[in-house]
Amino acid sequence: MKKLYRMLTVLVVAFGGLGTAQVATADVSYNIGYVSEYYFRGILQKSSSASAGIDYEENGFYIGAWGADVGDGIEYDIYLGYGIETEAGFSASLGYTTYQYTGDTFDDEYNEGNLNLGYGIFSLEYSKGTCECFGAESDYDFIGVTLSFDNGLYATAGFHGDESDGEYFEFGYGTTVAEIDLGASIIFASDELSGEVDSDGNANEDTALVLSIGKSF
Repeated sequence: MKKLYRMLTVLVVAFGGLGTAQVATADVSYNIGYVSEYYFRGILQKSSSASAGIDYEENGFYIGAWGADVGDGIEYDIYLGYGIETEAGFSASLGYTTYQYTGDTFDDEYNEGNLNLGYGIFSLEYSKGTCECFGAESDYDFIGVTLSFDNGLYATAGFHGDESDGEYFEFGYGTTVAEIDLGASIIFASDELSGEVDSDGNANEDTALVLSIGKSF
């Protein structure tokens, strides 16, 4: 899964920043990207994944779509909402995201509401949703706290709750070279989120180094 783009922090680094092209009073942007390992909220989705997306925004309202290779088929996300940003640097957005999958062996679908708040280097995401996973329905929520610095460094702590459990920490760096977005991050995930197991079949904590390249236009 991919988090709502309105947060404009971690996954902008992971999958490429959002460039914009002016069309009347509206902003339209496109993005393509590739990651050595596709993680979402501390959970491995696929090793080696390509992605592409489109976003449209006008007067604070936005709608977009994004897709990624998850091995067995494609994940495609559709999201919409409304956001504001004040001259004092405070930002807020409220939106809705649906995550859908075309394959038979991956998850079914996730539908969630998203609240994002930001001020200065600090941003907060709260998402609450329902998973339709292989015929069983469950509720979940997620809280993510991110510090993003002007030099391209960022740090995120994420916490899963309700009928899900686990936490992760991510530290990364993003930069742009010749209009190409480059990023690197280290992810530390708890055993509840990990796909790693020991010799006895027990879950281990997961650690990953993720490299990314992307282009926005």
